[in-house]
Amino acid sequence: MAKKGIPEWLNSSLWSSSPPIDDRHLRNPPATSITPPSPPIVERPPFSSSPSAISTAPAPPLPVRPPSKSEINDLQNGSVNDGAGIETPAVSSVEDVSRKAQVVAELSKKVIDLKELRKIASQGLPDDAGIRSIVWKLLLDYLSPDRSLWSSELAKKRSQYKQFKEELLMNPSEVTRKMDKSKGGDSNDPKIESPGALSRSEITHEDHPLSLGTTSLWNNFFKDTEVLEQIERDVMRTHPDMHFFSGDSAVAKSNQDALKNILTIFAKLNPGIRYVQGMNEILAPIFYIFKNDPDKGNAAYAESDAFFCFVELMSGFRDNFCQQLDNSVVGIRYTITRLSLLLKHHDEELWRHLEVTTKINPQFYAFRWITLLLTQEFNFVESLHIWDTLLSDPEGPQETLLRICCAMLILVRRRLLAGDFTSNLKLLQNYPPTNISHMLYVADKLRTK
Repeated sequence: MAKKGIPEWLNSSLWSSSPPIDDRHLRNPPATSITPPSPPIVERPPFSSSPSAISTAPAPPLPVRPPSKSEINDLQNGSVNDGAGIETPAVSSVEDVSRKAQVVAELSKKVIDLKELRKIASQGLPDDAGIRSIVWKLLLDYLSPDRSLWSSELAKKRSQYKQFKEELLMNPSEVTRKMDKSKGGDSNDPKIESPGALSRSEITHEDHPLSLGTTSLWNNFFKDTEVLEQIERDVMRTHPDMHFFSGDSAVAKSNQDALKNILTIFAKLNPGIRYVQGMNEILAPIFYIFKNDPDKGNAAYAESDAFFCFVELMSGFRDNFCQQLDNSVVGIRYTITRLSLLLKHHDEELWRHLEVTTKINPQFYAFRWITLLLTQEFNFVESLHIWDTLLSDPEGPQETLLRICCAMLILVRRRLLAGDFTSNLKLLQNYPPTNISHMLYVADKLRTK
């Protein structure tokens, strides 16, 4: 007979096995402070128009290749190293092989059934053959379900990102030089010492490095410095145990530069919001998946593809990060309150012990869980599995995220009920190893019928 406050389905013998060995060596150090940071702000870049018109040739369309059916059998024995320092186990069960075959079959259709794809992806995607790369682009609306449109869509968006880089990553000197060149400044005019250089008399007040004008390129450049330095620091701290992101290798440095470019462009397209610390943790899984696509053509454009998918993902959680909405019915505080109410609905005994008896404010642990999409609570491979479920829910990732957070609490209820404020807070800020499939199963059971 089920214990008080525990749904009967939680007692299923299916989940009686021990949790896997703790392999969270890739996890970032957990937060030690119980005081949550100020809620960050995120605003979606204006995709409808470019910052200005620059004539550039469109990027050549590149094929997005669905994995061939023969690839299903290629990795059934042994394990596969993805080239980024993570060894992923090969397909080991009939269920996994079947799911992979279903994904391959769906991706091979001329018009993909997103409803069916979401259903399959919600159970987790294979880690090989570029499947996750294609599926995430579909789930984040970066690719159309109609495969015939992929080539033109990719060419347009990749060209747009190229324009963003050319216009937003230049310092004022480069901007001035480019503007002068467009006006014929590279002529043989003896007044100009070198191509693109302005004589002292031609430098306007707004172009002067000491100008404090709101339209001054240099003034805005210096204002951006602090944000760019924060991006630099955060990118250097991104998954320090993964060679893909960290180290002195050419590959790691190239990947770090790509993350910096994406986050910098994002910040500059949102001058009132700029960069929010921790965005690097949300960007990292997207870029990692796209960069490791076995299709070299797609991998070459991982930076531009990741930018648009990152923005689309952030737009779904925008209200949680907007400080002006903190006390509204869509702000982060209300989102955390919804998690509290969800726990109370499904396990009132645990809710009462946490919030009434031990007086743990859910903001102390749930703020990080929600704003960073659980990327710091589990190792990198586990996070990818969780994100498959987050991105595949037609209700949107936030609803699924709240259910997963609630499931995390329920799965450690015995330890929480036996603990006090200090021990429980430590447990929730450093979540223990768990069976991810079990956790997602429990989260799915918490859906409101």
